[in-house]
Amino acid sequence: MHLVDLWLTRSLSMCLLLQSFVLMILCFHSASMCPKGCLCSHSGGLNVSCSNANLKEIPRDLPPETVLLYLDSNQITSIPNEIFKDLHQLRVLNLSKNGIEFIDEHAFKGVAETLQTLDLSDNRIKSVHKNAFNNLKARARIANNPWHCDCTLQQVLRSMASNHETANNVICQTSVLDEHAGRPFLNAANDADLCNLPKKTTDYAMLVTMFGWFTMVISYVVYYVRQNQEDARRHLEYLKSLPSRQKKPDEADDISTVV
Repeated sequence: MHLVDLWLTRSLSMCLLLQSFVLMILCFHSASMCPKGCLCSHSGGLNVSCSNANLKEIPRDLPPETVLLYLDSNQITSIPNEIFKDLHQLRVLNLSKNGIEFIDEHAFKGVAETLQTLDLSDNRIKSVHKNAFNNLKARARIANNPWHCDCTLQQVLRSMASNHETANNVICQTSVLDEHAGRPFLNAANDADLCNLPKKTTDYAMLVTMFGWFTMVISYVVYYVRQNQEDARRHLEYLKSLPSRQKKPDEADDISTVV
């Protein structure tokens, strides 16, 4: 009996030691995969925090099992194509308070379907490709950016989930219509369909061009008629100014002889 107890005690100790060893390996593995300057922790999934890390670009060695990713308060200026394509479990992405100006067309390829929250607020985004947020299911925060309100932005917001709330927080710093500058995008979009403006502008330009050509043709015809009238008047005056033809004496004698 004593041997059995001793064996069980040793077995339990070995199990606990093995379990600790496995946990240590897992923790070491996670820590070794954590990008430089970032902190990684497990809480309902892998959380990667790279806030205030003086990053100038998005790390390319992010762990594939990342669920929450914080890249806020850095110096990131762009979001390249497919930069998050391997993060199939990503649910929260915070890129706020950076200097982001450019978002490539396929920047969110691979995470558009799984992402639940996307924060792009407080950046320098003026415009994006019309397909940049295609299939994006996340609730997006894009306020406090110097947006240029035009047809492309209108198409982008219509393609996004919860676009009414998102559009209401977008302020037009500039716009294709000057009167919309400084106003919420939603108000501007309600006043005018920004995607019809180029067509209307083209129609107006065509009308103005046609009117200009018509005016030129009429002016030329009027000038031509007046010029001909002036030439005819001068020619008539010239003819009147010529001396009348007088008969010669020999012609008069010939006529008398015949009579």
